[in-house]
Amino acid sequence: MSSVQVLTAAQAMASAAARLRAAGVDDPARDARLLLAHAARIEASRVTLIAPEELDPDVAERYEQLIALRAVRVPVSHLLGEREFYGRRFKVSKDVLDPRPETETLIEVALAQPFERVLDLGLGSGCILVTLLAETPQATGLGVDLSEAACLQASANALLHRVEARIDIQQSDWFSNVSGSFDLIVSNPPYIALDEMADLSPEVREHEPDLALTDGGDGLAAYRALAAGVGAHLRPDGRLCLEIGPTQGPAVAAMLQQAGLTHIAILPDLDGRDRVVFARNGA
Repeated sequence: MSSVQVLTAAQAMASAAARLRAAGVDDPARDARLLLAHAARIEASRVTLIAPEELDPDVAERYEQLIALRAVRVPVSHLLGEREFYGRRFKVSKDVLDPRPETETLIEVALAQPFERVLDLGLGSGCILVTLLAETPQATGLGVDLSEAACLQASANALLHRVEARIDIQQSDWFSNVSGSFDLIVSNPPYIALDEMADLSPEVREHEPDLALTDGGDGLAAYRALAAGVGAHLRPDGRLCLEIGPTQGPAVAAMLQQAGLTHIAILPDLDGRDRVVFARNGA
């Protein structure tokens, strides 16, 4: 028999939010609500309907376990097993970087002009490449990642969003196993400098893969590799879209200019911070 105290859903949420607030969680009420919905196996929009009802003991026990994990800063997305990105839900795990709203800026830039063949370097969950293919039914794509676990996660998301017939996923260290040319190349590489890692939230620092966060140096190593290899794989007049950290625009733009790319622009996200560097191959 469960020893969990019987509470109404509203009481359980209030208690959970207080625990999460004390643990330093940013939005404790929202997280308490999302996790109750997950424990009760209902949509979050229905939580208000069950608020006056006593929680079933099995639901209460699942909820207690979820709140205990959230209180030690396990990300909500890892507890739910998914996160929304560009209007779609993507399966996530500790093996891949969580899709983030600011990365939707990269999607908007990439979708601004048509493309038929796209390469995603550092595929992760597949949220970028899968989204681009889902939004562009005539396109095909290749996604590569050094992590085998990330490739498997991306494959699952490709299947989930029904683009598996138009996507090829391979394990590769940047361009090492890439062949062919593309009219669009995208990447959200690891760009956090090693000395910035300590400033990240526990959710990110302790629960997301270091490989997807930092190069272990100045945060620019991936851009050096991308700038060195992009010329061999970007078609004439092809486009390159790279996500960057908010202070990295000038350095990355200079690398791409030195690599012979043109029409280089640094574009902001919705918060006004530099977020994407854009370039073309050719005049």
